[in-house]
Amino acid sequence: MTNIDLTGKKALVTGGSQGIGAGICRALAACGADVFINYNTNKEKAEKLAEEIRNEYGINTSIGKANVADSTEVKNMFIAMDTNIGNIDILINNAGTESVRHVLDLDEAEWDRVLNINLKGPLLCSQQAGRRMEKNGKGVIINISSIHDTVPRKGLIHYCSAKAGLKMFSKCLSLELAESNIRVVSVAPGAITTEMNQEEIAKFGVEKFEKWIPQGKIGQVSDIAQSVAFLASDMASYIHGTDLYIDGGYMNNTIQYDPRPPRKSK
Repeated sequence: MTNIDLTGKKALVTGGSQGIGAGICRALAACGADVFINYNTNKEKAEKLAEEIRNEYGINTSIGKANVADSTEVKNMFIAMDTNIGNIDILINNAGTESVRHVLDLDEAEWDRVLNINLKGPLLCSQQAGRRMEKNGKGVIINISSIHDTVPRKGLIHYCSAKAGLKMFSKCLSLELAESNIRVVSVAPGAITTEMNQEEIAKFGVEKFEKWIPQGKIGQVSDIAQSVAFLASDMASYIHGTDLYIDGGYMNNTIQYDPRPPRKSK
């Protein structure tokens, strides 16, 4: 099989300093792409990741602070990328946030915060990237969604609503940008272990998750990152306007009641 080749491509990953975002940065760099790592609060992690990528892959990398929900900060981030990395070929809208609230206790400010980062952010970044890609005559935008763009979950009405919006945003964006040879894809992870949630998963019970997931295991960051690298490459040139769910079959097993009789011996 041909290796994924992103040599010479310039990629921006929002929320790239940790978790799935950091994994995507590493995967793109491993395939030859220069990477601009966006962060909002954790500069130290972004600097460390950039140094690791430069040392391991020898590619050009840079970091930039921006709240993706702030249009001025987003604009300045893209200007910084133009200067330090070059004109963008690949945008990964990965930055996101969530919180758990009972719907009757969810205040307006928290609704706005979650919707702004998860949904407004991709709009602002896609506008900046799309204008540049339009001039180049091609580009790829990949929006990192969640299985909860389809599957509801208690306590996360704001997050699920934002991800559902991102799913339709991706489809509308794909229609509008196709004429400029810009591909748009939505990637929706299921249960993925990251440094931020591994303690919560362990507290809840790894065995419970693995019992619910048909493949029998929680996903890893690399499962998402490698798929994103493929989708960003010319190998995926006819994949456009679609949603890729990466969940080990989790979405297909939401009904836990199993009325089947025991298996007959083989």
